[in-house]
Amino acid sequence: MFDVETYLQQIGCGGETGVDLETLAKLQKSHLTAIPYSSLAYPPRDAVNVVDLDEDDVFVTSIAEAKGGACYHLNRLFHRLLTELGYDVTPLAGSTAEGRETFGTDVEHIFNLVTLDGADWLVDVGYPGPTYVEPLKLSPAVQTQYGSQFRVVEQDSGHAVQRRGAVTRWSTIYTFTTQPREWSDWKELEDNFRALVGDTTRTDTRETLCGRAFDGGQVFLRQRRYLTVTDGREQVRTITDDDEHRALVARVLSGDHG
Repeated sequence: MFDVETYLQQIGCGGETGVDLETLAKLQKSHLTAIPYSSLAYPPRDAVNVVDLDEDDVFVTSIAEAKGGACYHLNRLFHRLLTELGYDVTPLAGSTAEGRETFGTDVEHIFNLVTLDGADWLVDVGYPGPTYVEPLKLSPAVQTQYGSQFRVVEQDSGHAVQRRGAVTRWSTIYTFTTQPREWSDWKELEDNFRALVGDTTRTDTRETLCGRAFDGGQVFLRQRRYLTVTDGREQVRTITDDDEHRALVARVLSGDHG
């Protein structure tokens, strides 16, 4: 069953019940460090339940057992945690070019907006790529986190979260609007996801996609592409050896990024 204290203990934040920016930043970073993003946490046919998610069951698998999950597991549970702690939190929908191509919908990525002391902050514990590890102010001003720079710029259709590494140019992580969302808004994503999983001619419905934060950076494994970000600097290599690939998956999921 969902339990706030168990949740806080599992992410290394036992007793951190304050409603302030310092606590919020600690909760987000600690969550990203303790709980992995993992496409392997649930069998494909169980992973398609986006709208009518059983939060108690998902809490056991994703948080209590620390197996992680996708954005709709992690950010939905984090939404509940923040709500029960007393934060003013709103679910938002993000969109990536890859997601639109795969799922055919702009209501794709799930993350959260927290309104605190008159300011709006983006909070995300479920994005499988280099991103902000502490709350990001909804502002075009450049914000630096651990060697990477971020900004939120306006677009005709809403906003874009952009990142620039130590030696890279600005690139968009995802686009979004500030329209408050209900979990039912992801029904089209669920239907399209279900169709992909049910199509036995598809071979990419259970791709290896996992990642987590560590002190000073982040690490991700997408299929055979292994990416580390340390102090804003990215290193990428392709893993061809099966034994090394299995070992890296285990290390990312366990937190031993080594």
